[in-house]
Amino acid sequence: MQIVRHSEQTLRTALISKNPALVSQYKNLDAGEQRLMNEALQPASDLFGPIILHSRSDWITSHPEPAQDFEEFFSDPYRRTPSPEKCSIYIQCIGSLGNTRIISEEYIKWLKGYCEAFFYGLKVKLLEPVPVSATRCSFRVNDNTQNLQIHAGHILKFLKKRKPEDAFCVVGITMIDLYPRDSWNFVFGQASLTDGAGEVD
Repeated sequence: MQIVRHSEQTLRTALISKNPALVSQYKNLDAGEQRLMNEALQPASDLFGPIILHSRSDWITSHPEPAQDFEEFFSDPYRRTPSPEKCSIYIQCIGSLGNTRIISEEYIKWLKGYCEAFFYGLKVKLLEPVPVSATRCSFRVNDNTQNLQIHAGHILKFLKKRKPEDAFCVVGITMIDLYPRDSWNFVFGQASLTDGAGEVD
């Protein structure tokens, strides 16, 4: 087991920017929002707590990625930002999300509320649920788990076609396993930043 901790200096380097646009945004935050942002730099903060790696197969260990600070994220030319015309997150349910309709509806209600809180300022709208067959995507039965799996790339194409005009993005939600290509066992989700579409299982 390994524990990854970030020092206050590391967090300051990663999070604090002298970019005038970012400084201006920070100054426009109210006192409570600024306090929340400042808490990120405290060693005892829950926002950037220690990460526990249980084995060498954990994602961080087995999929090393280059570090990215907030300045780099903000300046990324592929980063999409909402606009007055594109300010809605759409949730598309694919297949059943629970054993009963009530469970599915409760889950979606919770998910919608969570998204509205996390992506504050954006509208969250629900598209009419569809059965898996409506996506016309490829599927397979996993040799190891014997679980039905649907092709993540095909789901992305389906979501892109159903994306409303005012959508910042459309997110597909399913309880069915996903796989991105035949050589992969499974994948938790897949997204296209340029198309503003993604799905998770």
